[in-house]
Amino acid sequence: MAGNVSTPTGDAAEGRAGGSAVSPTRVATARLAAALWTPSPRTLRNGALAALVANSGIIVTGAAVRLTKSGLGCPDWPKCTAGSLVAARTPGQTIVNTWVEFGNRLFTFVVMAVAVAVFFVAWRLRVRGPDGRPRRRTDLIWLAAAQPAGIVAQAVLGGIIVLTALNPATVAAHFLVSMAIVAVTVALYVRCAEDVAPARPLARADLRLLSGAVLAVAGLMFAAGTVVTGTGPLAGNAAAPRFHLPLEGVTQLHADIGWLFAGLAVALVLGLRLTGAPPRAVRQGFVLLATMMAQGTLGYVQYFTGLPPLLVGLHVLGAVLVWIAALQVFFSLRDRGIITPTAAGGLSRESRAAEPARGMPGAG
Repeated sequence: MAGNVSTPTGDAAEGRAGGSAVSPTRVATARLAAALWTPSPRTLRNGALAALVANSGIIVTGAAVRLTKSGLGCPDWPKCTAGSLVAARTPGQTIVNTWVEFGNRLFTFVVMAVAVAVFFVAWRLRVRGPDGRPRRRTDLIWLAAAQPAGIVAQAVLGGIIVLTALNPATVAAHFLVSMAIVAVTVALYVRCAEDVAPARPLARADLRLLSGAVLAVAGLMFAAGTVVTGTGPLAGNAAAPRFHLPLEGVTQLHADIGWLFAGLAVALVLGLRLTGAPPRAVRQGFVLLATMMAQGTLGYVQYFTGLPPLLVGLHVLGAVLVWIAALQVFFSLRDRGIITPTAAGGLSRESRAAEPARGMPGAG
């Protein structure tokens, strides 16, 4: 990316030499424009990480809407109220409820802006093809395009939730779609550091299948968690409809699936450790175990302390982190080589640096 910003930096230096210093804001804007217009794989990777943070964040803020009983703080959609596009006082709702819900809606625009920027970078990115000529990476474009499309679908689904007075089935679907978007974002983060070569397995076939089973059971566990949410007392509004199921029974089912998930994850990590899997895959496995143990402990604590909203919110965040960790383990068990940037971007140094940076920051 350094090659992309040499011109504005040079202009700034010449301006200082001539007695007319270029504004730092102008230089920063020029650098950003260059990074977006002629991006490197690292630019896209950073964008994918930003998108992952944004999409994870809106899951947590969405939980905050429910946990503060602000689900109908804006009782209309797409307006906040029938007579106001923005937050306005609503009968039966405090101004805090209204602004919590309206703030979550505003955050959607931030998430969408990041997603659109990532798609633009993926579209502009050129890598060196087998013939040495620059070409687009269609796999990255599709992964990037799925994010704004998913956010639009989420906005519509959010409107349905409001218009159905927080129907628990729609709330559950809203959360699960969010987790699907997180999965796509993690896939983009991983793939934009890789080439398009056929996947080369880095672990035994049974362990790769087990990693897929861990993901499948994680999805089942999250789905069961949404049923617990739709049955329990933290509905987002006192008048919201509920699933007519025994709370203790669905909670036990959710916990049982959690124990199944834990057993599979432990077996996977032990298998990776004992069969000489790559150190990065083993480290990712231990990250998964650590987040899983923290999440399980938090789940039991929140249940036996009467579901305090703060702990429930942390449990939602923990679910996102467990999902990301499980996805990282899955992707760490195969290799496609290192992406080859185009020579025009002057990015060979970044290509050499891509391999040790493939895992999430702090995740090995």
